[in-house]
Amino acid sequence: MKTNIRFLMIAGIFWMSCIAVQAQFGRSLGKAIDNAAQNAAIRKAQQKTDDAVSKSIDKATDPKSYQENGNNSNNSGNNNNSSNSSNGGSNSSSNTVVPQNNEKTLEMAYSKSDFVPGDEIIFDDPMDNEQLGEFPSQWDLISGNCEVVSVAGKKAFELTNSGYNVMPLMKNPKNFLGDVFTIEFDFLSMKERSDHSIWVTIRFWKPDTKSSGYPLMGFSFAGNINKDGRYKYNWYPNEDQSTGSGTFNNLEYDKWHHFAISFNKRAWKLYVDGVRLVNVPNVITPPGWFDIYMDNVGQNAGLEFTNFRIAKGAVPLYDRLTTDGKIVTYGITFDVGKSVIKPESMPEINRIMQLMKDNPNIKFSVEGHTDNTGNAASNQTLSEARSKAIMDKLVELGIAADRLKAVGKGQTTPIADNSTDEGRAKNRRVEFVKI
Repeated sequence: MKTNIRFLMIAGIFWMSCIAVQAQFGRSLGKAIDNAAQNAAIRKAQQKTDDAVSKSIDKATDPKSYQENGNNSNNSGNNNNSSNSSNGGSNSSSNTVVPQNNEKTLEMAYSKSDFVPGDEIIFDDPMDNEQLGEFPSQWDLISGNCEVVSVAGKKAFELTNSGYNVMPLMKNPKNFLGDVFTIEFDFLSMKERSDHSIWVTIRFWKPDTKSSGYPLMGFSFAGNINKDGRYKYNWYPNEDQSTGSGTFNNLEYDKWHHFAISFNKRAWKLYVDGVRLVNVPNVITPPGWFDIYMDNVGQNAGLEFTNFRIAKGAVPLYDRLTTDGKIVTYGITFDVGKSVIKPESMPEINRIMQLMKDNPNIKFSVEGHTDNTGNAASNQTLSEARSKAIMDKLVELGIAADRLKAVGKGQTTPIADNSTDEGRAKNRRVEFVKI
């Protein structure tokens, strides 16, 4: 009898323990289910947000989305049409990694770049003399508003709201590019003022046409995809639905990045920080002009542009040397007021280096020139230091020092009018004079 009672007591305790364990398990399982449902909802909401971002960007880059007033329609377009990717293939998307914005890594990237800047400057806007809060003096307003700001150490212009767009102020505003040209500029996105909705498009148009209907070609890029510093870009050539897209990573916020565009009769290329992202081999019609079109849901976009330079031509170095006995280049640039060579100068320096290696009898006087801004004595000293820096870089790359001579010319030999930005840009040059 006692044994039976003891057995019943043990069984009861075991049964109550099981109920407690089941209850605890049920509570844990219920909590896990609730968490899973909540996480799924968050993921679903995030996916919807990301999809909305992609659709808004796709609408910007699909030529069919442009209406006669220059705005995009409600059709999202198809971002999966075939085009030429940056490696020359036919895939419509890529995932290109742009180097981090430090000098050594950038120099390595630019050393491999095939970008060749034009040798005849037709537009130059460093914005040094612009007044804050005013409209940039070398640009023309198509719609909306544009203001000069100071951010991250540079003066720049900012399109502040949806539908705003500007174009370079030129004597022949709708036909100034020609069939061989390059465009360079610096771009920055401010992290605290960027969100999923921001995108901007640089649109290229046929000569003597309005900024409406279908652009001839162009590219769009949008800030802050998933809040992690990645940017989506799209491009569209030939006024049709052939578009491509990709993502360039590690484009850091609050730091300036260098964009470059080259067009050579029919081939169109886009570079960011020395990395080629787009290579379209056949654009049917050379463009005559371009504009910058801004769209975002809210205000205060936080996308800035500065240091625009447009140049024509790209004559091979040896041809220039044979014709003129010297090579005048604008592709070697420096930090303002310093002799520090900018990383984007490396493609041009490498071409000089290769020319000298291919022609071992060539010797150069490396001559630095400045404009007349500032003190003449300081400009002389600066030009000497810059010439020496270029010579040292070429020696570092394997050119014998006895084949080079550094000469500073300062502001003594201008080749253009120092009263204009374009003239000053032409005077700020490096000449490799055969000796």
